[in-house]
Amino acid sequence: MTESLVCWHCGASIEELPLPLSRRAECPACNADLHVCLMCAFYDERAAQSCSEPVADEVKAKDKANFCGYFQPRAGAYAPGNDEAAARARAELEALFGLAPPPAQEGDESEEVRRAREELERLFPPPGDDTKGS
Repeated sequence: MTESLVCWHCGASIEELPLPLSRRAECPACNADLHVCLMCAFYDERAAQSCSEPVADEVKAKDKANFCGYFQPRAGAYAPGNDEAAARARAELEALFGLAPPPAQEGDESEEVRRAREELERLFPPPGDDTKGS
């Protein structure tokens, strides 16, 4: 292999782990399972069941340890995501369902957004807010 083996989840080197990776192998840095579809050379999102091995059994949880006998660790399996976008989306969902306050927006609101918010609050004042309206 020309590239070194790294954890699919955090990108930490796993070169020191013995090969073949056991079903219970975990990343020493983040404790993520390593015998997973996302770390396999046959993993292909464009293929049926996301696996290019034609006779492999389907594995539903691609990020959990499995018993697939066709597993081959893939160098370069780490694909850094946009964690900031994911965190913002999670915060917005939590705010939508009342689990957390809405996330802070970058910069100031545009004038149009500010006016729309004021109009909305004028039409539908928050509960217990007797100062708005009329």
